[in-house]
Amino acid sequence: MQRRSKLVGRFAPSPTGRMHLGNIWAALLAWLAVRSQDGVMILRVEDLDPERSKKSYSEQLMKDLDWLGLDWDEGPGCGGIFAPYYQSERFGRYDVAFRRLVESGHAYPCFCSREERNAASAPHRGEQTGIISDPCLEMSALQRQIAMDTRRHTWRLHNHGEEIRFIDMNYGDFRHRLDMAQDHVVLKRSDGVYAYPLAVVADDGEMEVTQVVRGSDLLISTPVQLYLMDLLGYERPRYGHVPLLVDVYGHRLSKRQKSLDLGALIAAGWTAEGIIGFLAYQAGFANETAPVKARDLLDRFNWGIIGTQDLVLSEEALAQAR
Repeated sequence: MQRRSKLVGRFAPSPTGRMHLGNIWAALLAWLAVRSQDGVMILRVEDLDPERSKKSYSEQLMKDLDWLGLDWDEGPGCGGIFAPYYQSERFGRYDVAFRRLVESGHAYPCFCSREERNAASAPHRGEQTGIISDPCLEMSALQRQIAMDTRRHTWRLHNHGEEIRFIDMNYGDFRHRLDMAQDHVVLKRSDGVYAYPLAVVADDGEMEVTQVVRGSDLLISTPVQLYLMDLLGYERPRYGHVPLLVDVYGHRLSKRQKSLDLGALIAAGWTAEGIIGFLAYQAGFANETAPVKARDLLDRFNWGIIGTQDLVLSEEALAQAR
């Protein structure tokens, strides 16, 4: 049962590089969706991957959010009742959730290599997916124990083809039937690190998040996260997915595009208010790309005008806007 009386939202970036315009877009809309309803904003750092995540990126991320005027109520730097807010410090919580899934029969060891899994996923004619059974699920208890003692393995989620339905705040009614190819997601990697699907669900559930606003590329992963929410007994949050900012080729903006990261934008002369104003125009909250503070947009936030089509950005358009 939810213990909080207010709406609770979160922004949960990965510290693998400097924020870019696409990250800022997602952060701004998540922030506006919470602040426009007088809600609680959580900043959670998703630094699960020890090879790519860096503390320096986390520190820069917080400085950048502060510079942009996107504050938070709970998270690094200010604490909160559900600390810690770095995923790398929350493995004990994931252990508890993972054991519950193993004990209920919803997590199983998988000994297939990535190549074997990809080959099995290739559909034959007339099939929706090439995986109609998983040999790792058909092992006897003795075979499984021997394999676990001698072979590297991941742990995957076991579903039974359930249909998951939810109402997205932007995309509306969404239904998806879980399948073996897409939704037997990895819960724990072969190196012992917990994977994103388990960590994000455990964190959202424990932190009593009631609203998740994020990019539409994560829309298709929502059903399996809701399935995990149900299995672990957490209250489902409401989800709102927003269109992506893409380049002229239709590719999602990424940290590899250095000309669009915040450091490059600042070097090119962009101010915080200029960036917020440009994104407000893209969202339909403003009629022009005039500089504006994030807080001045609170009364303009409206799901009805954000739209669902990805927004194409070019460096030329950015230069003209500046």
